Amino acid sequence: MKNRWAEITATYFYVGYLKPAPGTWGSFMALPLAWLMYEFGGLWLFVIAIPAAYIKGYIATKIMTEGKDNHDPSEIVIDEVVGQWIALAPVMIGASYVGMPSISLWPGWIVAFAMFRLYDIMKPGPVGWADRKNNATGVMLDDVIAGLFAALWVVVLAGLWHGVMQ
Repeated sequence: MKNRWAEITATYFYVGYLKPAPGTWGSFMALPLAWLMYEFGGLWLFVIAIPAAYIKGYIATKIMTEGKDNHDPSEIVIDEVVGQWIALAPVMIGASYVGMPSISLWPGWIVAFAMFRLYDIMKPGPVGWADRKNNATGVMLDDVIAGLFAALWVVVLAGLWHGVMQ
């Protein structure tokens, strides 16, 4: 029998069972919780939630994949949640810096989502390297790296828009 806590955590409250494209659903459903954490708990709650979700996700993934051949089943989407939050971090930091609601920086949300999904699906370079680890570390780490690349795009495009375009 599955560990109920691990299943709820790894599937992000069963979002991972949505079809098609459970990873995209996981990334998309990470957005409202990110917004809630930032708006009601501030930047620090959002920032602290990232490593907390990583640790919980790693443990849940390890439990869910223990003794199975498939070490990255599609219903495990907590890794997408963590990666998506990393991609959103520059948006939240920017909103905090200028004292605005995070949703006011909506173009950053779109870039963070789109670029994270692109890197998570395409798995270039270090994202693919982490994905090939075939263990709980690889499941979580490839999305952390994809999130970092997406976050970099958020920063670069915001810098271009605000620095060059204005």
